[in-house]
Amino acid sequence: MDEFSHVDDDERVQMVDVGDKATVDRRAVATGRIAVRPETAAIIEAGEVAKGNVLATARVAAIQAVKRTWDDIPLCHQIPIDGVTVEFDVGEAAVESTVEVSSTGQTGVEMEALNGVTRALLTVFDMVKSAEKDDDGEYPAARIEDVRVVEKHKEALS
Repeated sequence: MDEFSHVDDDERVQMVDVGDKATVDRRAVATGRIAVRPETAAIIEAGEVAKGNVLATARVAAIQAVKRTWDDIPLCHQIPIDGVTVEFDVGEAAVESTVEVSSTGQTGVEMEALNGVTRALLTVFDMVKSAEKDDDGEYPAARIEDVRVVEKHKEALS
């Protein structure tokens, strides 16, 4: 078995032991977007969503998600988070989110960055869902898409 496998020699699920890995500076960046109707994007940008400030709420949700990834994803390690940056770009018919996570530790932070982006986009969806419904109560445009890691770095401590 791969020494970093989540399955032991008897094919039982296990948490990977990272105790012998070097402590290094780590950084990961993830992005994603939520497609919305142009009218919805406009009220997000104008700060006129009935539930409140969508982007401020989504930013807090992303940071909370990063800090609690170990609690959301089975077998993820609880790691020290050095920093989280959450950015949004409101376009004509979408909101893009980028989350950058840094840590000094023995395991990467890509899961934390992905968790942060996903939670930010879920929060945007929750806050604008009433604006997204059509006359039949369906969500014609709102969809989360393109969630992915776009950068991953590790650098030995000096």
